Amino acid sequence: MPDNPITSEVDLDASGKQTGFLRLPHSTHQSAYGWIPIPVVSIRNGDGPVVLMLAGVHGDEYEGQIALSSLARDLALDDITGQLIILPMTNAPAARAATRTSPIDGGNLNRTFPGDPHGTPTQVIAHFLETVLIPRAHVMVDLHSGGSSLFYPPTLLRGKGHTPEETAQLLSLQTAFDLPYAWVFTSGGGRASTARTAMGAANRNGVISVMAELGGAGAVSQDILSRTERGLKRILHGLGMLPGYSPDAAHGTRELHAQGSVYARDAGIFEPFKDIGEPVDVGESMGAIHDPLKPCRMPTPVPSPYSGIVLAKRPPARVEIGDAVYQIARDARDV
Repeated sequence: MPDNPITSEVDLDASGKQTGFLRLPHSTHQSAYGWIPIPVVSIRNGDGPVVLMLAGVHGDEYEGQIALSSLARDLALDDITGQLIILPMTNAPAARAATRTSPIDGGNLNRTFPGDPHGTPTQVIAHFLETVLIPRAHVMVDLHSGGSSLFYPPTLLRGKGHTPEETAQLLSLQTAFDLPYAWVFTSGGGRASTARTAMGAANRNGVISVMAELGGAGAVSQDILSRTERGLKRILHGLGMLPGYSPDAAHGTRELHAQGSVYARDAGIFEPFKDIGEPVDVGESMGAIHDPLKPCRMPTPVPSPYSGIVLAKRPPARVEIGDAVYQIARDARDV
């Protein structure tokens, strides 16, 4: 067992449906010998793949937290072949505070891997995932959204695959999840990955992994939540783990490569000119930044340095210099 202070109330080696907490020791003024509860569910029945599903890596991203909680409730032991491990609030302090980063140490869990077993709570969680949970899995699904500051349409994120077998597995997961868009990375990944994300940790451990961006804007979309819950069951069925499930027909997925983000170059109130999925040309005005403190001053235009389509959009109107207001992508076939 790696040197990590987190202990599990759930026996991940045992068969059955179990729920409990990962206990992260945390001594505070209010609780000298306390621990942070991180909910975990294990459903293990017979031989089959081991799948790890995460949500709440960022605490202000909600569809995944609801979808995984619903999945944990809905699935009975006899429904599953293999093992499904669910963490609906992976960075529990951030999820309880509804913030992207931890209110305890300011840590962004998805920029903290491989973590540190002797570090801050966020670093300890990252280390436990990278050295204990992720190595157990054959497949990892990490659910995100745009959080409080961005909105994404339902989009799967995946690597391109470093072998024909890995590529085929990633394509199979993409087809099963059946989201409208797939953001395909053009580089990185593999066991030599230095990415400080959960996906990077999976790559280093040889675990097939996909991620998803599912809405955002600090809200929950019923349509996106339904697509997420449907997609998770389709993934499990595609892996042979949910034999009693009958998937409906696939809708199809548009593959994209991200070009980059469009940033505010001034502070003020952002007026957007484009919406999700709309085409963009290089130099085209994406919006304008107004400064009501100087009402007679002309608004600052926000041109796009890229061509393609709008993949993500910033809903909050107030911006500061350096805030991402859009993300632009292009069809994979055009790159």
